[in-house]
Amino acid sequence: MVEKTKANIGFEKQIWDAACVLWGHIPAAEYRKVIIGLIFLRYISAAFEARYKELLAEGDGFENDPDAYTEDNIFFVPEEARWETISAAAHTPEIGKVIDDAMRAIESKNSKLKNVLPKNYASPDLDKKVLGDVVDIFTNDIDMSDTEASEDLLGRTYEYCIAQFAEKEGVGGGEFYTPSSIVKTLVAILKPFANCRVYDPCCGSGGMFVQSEKFIEAHSHMRGAISVYGQEANPDTWKMAKMNMAIRGIEADLGPYNADTFTNDLHPCLKANYILANPPFNYHPWGQEQLIGDKRWKYGDPPANNANYAWIQHMISHLAPNGKIGLVLANGALSTQSSGEGEIRKNIINDDLIEGIIAMPTQLFYSVTIPVTLWFITKNKKQKGKTLFIDARKMGHMIDRKHRDFTDEDIQKLADTFSAFQNGTLEDVKGFCAVANTEEIAKQEYVLTPGRYVGIEEQEDDGEPFDDKMKRLTSELSEMFKKSHELEDEIRKKLEAIGYEI
Repeated sequence: MVEKTKANIGFEKQIWDAACVLWGHIPAAEYRKVIIGLIFLRYISAAFEARYKELLAEGDGFENDPDAYTEDNIFFVPEEARWETISAAAHTPEIGKVIDDAMRAIESKNSKLKNVLPKNYASPDLDKKVLGDVVDIFTNDIDMSDTEASEDLLGRTYEYCIAQFAEKEGVGGGEFYTPSSIVKTLVAILKPFANCRVYDPCCGSGGMFVQSEKFIEAHSHMRGAISVYGQEANPDTWKMAKMNMAIRGIEADLGPYNADTFTNDLHPCLKANYILANPPFNYHPWGQEQLIGDKRWKYGDPPANNANYAWIQHMISHLAPNGKIGLVLANGALSTQSSGEGEIRKNIINDDLIEGIIAMPTQLFYSVTIPVTLWFITKNKKQKGKTLFIDARKMGHMIDRKHRDFTDEDIQKLADTFSAFQNGTLEDVKGFCAVANTEEIAKQEYVLTPGRYVGIEEQEDDGEPFDDKMKRLTSELSEMFKKSHELEDEIRKKLEAIGYEI
């Protein structure tokens, strides 16, 4: 049986219900901090409690030893920060102070979280009865004990809530969270190895690092085997990434503060083995006027009205000699010719850096519906002068009316296709995959849209002659028309019987 990836965590709706209790009581910006802080506390407590019970049952007296938790990648929670302490104070006037004190206690035990956790719960602007009701929902209705450690919990739930807010407020949602299907696909194709440097220049909530660590652990049985580097401009999202890394026990250099990657690169000398990123789609303004002629723009100055090719070139500039990039871009970057972007893309292709392009299906994101493409950029490609194109738009399954997800089998199919290409054994499949050389891409005016190369899926011949098929189908259609007329007459008679005519 194929195991499906979990696009819905299961308790997102409950978290949104908790958030709705706060609706109208605090500004949206503060609400987000309140909810994320509670998710953080509830999650680390759930994991801690499960391990605490295990250690207590073992009877060796290690249940209060922090090392007994960290060795299993579990965050040690001081007593005053445990959920049982918080839930016990839910309906007291001190609930806000109790939560703030819990955050301070955690920061005191983890220097990397200093001044990161939200401590706005004691604010007089936050109704303490309402806050207590929210704590009750987190206590009674939300079970986090079985949440997979591989999931970007904070990112997923926060993105879900932002999308709901956006729908209510009529504004655009955030884009700092990359769906699990996309992250897992990037990682499965890139295959990061132990003792490598992984970089994300727009790291959001840090989901790329979570999955990279998980992949390496699964394949080498080594935890903490990668060096993680990231940067994030949004201060709240940067703090969330710091929380996410702490939860996972991942040592990450996300810079000493949040900062804009283009105008204040916090890792200027970094050469990464793997770069994974989901930059903001069609981002502008991005500070182009300050960066004309920047050394990163080897293939041409990116235009002011779109940062797509600024992101691509920034990442290329940070690649190690055999480094690889996997990134997500809106489809427009494949074919645009405006403002010099076509020329930049041509120069990158002619430098033999584009290893593969995958067209993805719609509805993978919570907050945006536009189609996206995965780009794979590689220095020192195995297949020189060749690029793999995959059309994956028909892949995946709908997990509800709005969201699509990939199975593990889907992801493996894409990874295997890439491996076959790299090994020189891949055969083109009409409508799915094709390999094109640089000359063929040049004939397409350096447009990278996969559909131009993979063509249309061949339809299986059922063996029925065309004339016979048309006679059969028209006969069936005639019978359907006849039946519809009979039904129409019957409906008219029924209406006339009760005094209505049509």
